[in-house]
Amino acid sequence: MSKDLPKTYEPKAVEGPLYREWEERGLFAPRPGGEPFSIVLPPPNVTGALHMGHALDHSIQDALVRQARMSGRRTLWLPGTDHAGIATQNVVERDLAQEGRTRHDLGREAFVERVWEWKRAYGGRITTQMRRLGDSCDWSRERFTMDPGLSRAVREAFVRLYEEGLIYRGNRIINWCPRCATALSDIETAHREVDGELIQIRYPLEGGSGYVVIATTRVETMLGDTAVAVHPDDERHRHLVGRTATLPLLGRALPIVADEAVDPEFGAGALKVTPAHDATDFEIARRHRLDAVNILTPEGRINENGGEYAGMDRYQARDAVLEALRAQGLVVHEERPFTHAVGHCSRCGTEVEPWLSDQWFVKVEALAREAIAAVRDGRTRFVPRRYGRNYLDWMENLRDWCISRQLWWGHRIPVWTCAAGHEFAAREDPSACRECGSADVTQDPDVLDTWFSSALWPFSTLGWPDDTEDLRAWYPTTTLVTGYDIITFWVSRMMMMGLHFMGRVPFDAVAVHGLVRDFKGKKMSKSFGNAIDPLDMADRYGIDALRMTLLRSSTLGGEVSVDEKWIEGDRNFANKLWNIARLVLMNLDGPPSALPPRERWSLADRWILSRLAAVTREVTEAFGEYDLARAASDLRQFAWSEVADWYLEWSKGRLYGEDERAKVDQRAMLVFVLDRLLRLLHPLMPFVTETLWRSLTGGDTLLTTAWPAAEDHGDEEAERDMAFLQGAIVSLRRFKTHHRIEPKTRPTATAVVADPRLAALLETEMERVLALGSWGSLAVVGQAPDIAGEARLVTPGAVIHVPLAGIIDVAAERARLRGEIAKHETEFARIEAKLADAAFVAKAPEEVVETQRERLEAARAALARLGEALSELGAA
Repeated sequence: MSKDLPKTYEPKAVEGPLYREWEERGLFAPRPGGEPFSIVLPPPNVTGALHMGHALDHSIQDALVRQARMSGRRTLWLPGTDHAGIATQNVVERDLAQEGRTRHDLGREAFVERVWEWKRAYGGRITTQMRRLGDSCDWSRERFTMDPGLSRAVREAFVRLYEEGLIYRGNRIINWCPRCATALSDIETAHREVDGELIQIRYPLEGGSGYVVIATTRVETMLGDTAVAVHPDDERHRHLVGRTATLPLLGRALPIVADEAVDPEFGAGALKVTPAHDATDFEIARRHRLDAVNILTPEGRINENGGEYAGMDRYQARDAVLEALRAQGLVVHEERPFTHAVGHCSRCGTEVEPWLSDQWFVKVEALAREAIAAVRDGRTRFVPRRYGRNYLDWMENLRDWCISRQLWWGHRIPVWTCAAGHEFAAREDPSACRECGSADVTQDPDVLDTWFSSALWPFSTLGWPDDTEDLRAWYPTTTLVTGYDIITFWVSRMMMMGLHFMGRVPFDAVAVHGLVRDFKGKKMSKSFGNAIDPLDMADRYGIDALRMTLLRSSTLGGEVSVDEKWIEGDRNFANKLWNIARLVLMNLDGPPSALPPRERWSLADRWILSRLAAVTREVTEAFGEYDLARAASDLRQFAWSEVADWYLEWSKGRLYGEDERAKVDQRAMLVFVLDRLLRLLHPLMPFVTETLWRSLTGGDTLLTTAWPAAEDHGDEEAERDMAFLQGAIVSLRRFKTHHRIEPKTRPTATAVVADPRLAALLETEMERVLALGSWGSLAVVGQAPDIAGEARLVTPGAVIHVPLAGIIDVAAERARLRGEIAKHETEFARIEAKLADAAFVAKAPEEVVETQRERLEAARAALARLGEALSELGAA
């Protein structure tokens, strides 16, 4: 126990040294005994810097891990980082560009070594920031998706799938970035609304018997058309099925087919089919056995299949093709702007092309079947449950997974081809062909999609493919914490790979959170000017304040709104905890005693222990349900509004009284309550709670201290009695505030209490009621007194009569209140009319509209307060 707490809490003085101590002492490593609890950290990109999404995700995981550890579970939180193929390669290529060089100038081996040098120099930045956040990971087990163990696991997984016929090379539509010159996964493709154009074009029917009108947003892709499709139920076009149209500009014959994939509401209802440059068209072509004509080079230029437009950039070709169509009178209508979603490379921002390309794929049908069953039968559950439906919807319509990327940084595909054309996969680099013995073998140049290695993360990090002690102890993991945005791209793949290679699900539960938004619900972005840097917030307000704000906002599965004012408010909460502890410590005289026997508990003691037991149950249940927003909000409310505002103030009567035994009892009770409160808060706010708990108890660390049990201290009678007394005190306080009575003024009043038991209770607790209500005297009677010129304060169980003579000029006070009411009514009506104006709401900047809404609510609250104050004075 130490009473030497500084007057104010300075987070920077505490956080760094305390975290270093925890880590150096190995306190994050699993302790023997107890039921296992394990989480593998979703690996952030090695190129990354901590953003608010990371801060949220890690705060949730750390809170769960700390609470499990305190609950006696054998706990592992395994950290690591992802090699982030395209992102990392881009970073190093930008560095080379500043030197006037490209990766091709270095060659593959030298370039890969240059990336490793970058990783060794800068790859630890994100993990340093994770430590700053308080992540209690077992850093001795830290992994990297390209470390030797995980690289071996990736090869093993690939070769097994290849040998089982589940990996194949195929020519299919993929997302292609012309700038990065690689295939992209769907998650690496950011769809943005753009203002483009919708062009309707006449395609002549063969034989000169008319036209069919198609619509397109990418007119240059018509150069790759091989058919026209219509919906089989579309009466406008049914008669055209089986006929042939002619492709303008190139003269290619286009069969007209019927297919249910056509949207008859789009354009004029007929679809140009471009199998090499649209995923839907590719599937239509497969069903109708149509040719696929690729018209683009990897750089995004028109190739030899584009006739006279060959060599043009795709955007130049767009303009040239449209101009040629106009010249031939084939353009029916041009709509601009036409807003539609277009995929962009998430790394460089280039517009992505759907492109027919020879790539490696994983057959997912059989893998997905078991992953679907595992969620349906409850082996893995989603929290909230609705995200399980999202997962199933995705899995039931899953396409084969493109796993090859045209990059140099990453896990190179372990497939070799010899000069005779024999192809084989190998776990180790071969010196000769397995089929014919030729030494002339060449490895596939592509690397694997980053998500391939990430899909193995829950078991590869634990030593697979070896049968390790860690793998037996910690797989399947207990929980995966993730945002809803990567359920389809990552969770689904971990489920498939875990079930396929381990025979069991990779995690028992998937706890899903939303994405971080600003306080208006708008996506955070530097371009919007609303992004908040979590480390900047930590510098200003402390890590605990940042974590508490994020956790309080993280309602199950919902979007997480954050505002700097809220973080500042939670800094104030940390300061409130500090001040509570200082007051308790200042009143301690030696080590605290054990709790006094129940017969010596005051009413306030009985009440706070009852409330503490209830909050302990609620918070423990909330952790079990992954509802950390409820846990954080309940604890903040309890600590501030019940412990600080009521119990601590009530306790001062005995702390500063003459009864020595009562003082000792009160100190013991305060230490007990604060000890339990700090334990409950520790998973959410680890730094301030550890510092205060050590000072209070002289204990070693909260990391290994037991989670509080909900003791049998429930006392409904004490809670009802305290509610009665609190209602009376609040009424007295509010009356003085409403009518601007000086704080030093101590009015008199009479409380009419019909229930004799409550009347006796009020008499017994009168000293604290008067002290906390800042009141002079309060007579307790059973019938209403006859007092002229009084105010009546109605509270459950009592009516308080306040003589107004000498403290309020009633007529003047009524006039003041009515004037204030009239002023706020005018303001309310003005703002309400402005917000009812659709033109104002549509045209005014969002922040201006939000300010008006806030002012409307402030006026509404003021009117309610003023109306209550006026009613206290009675009829005029």
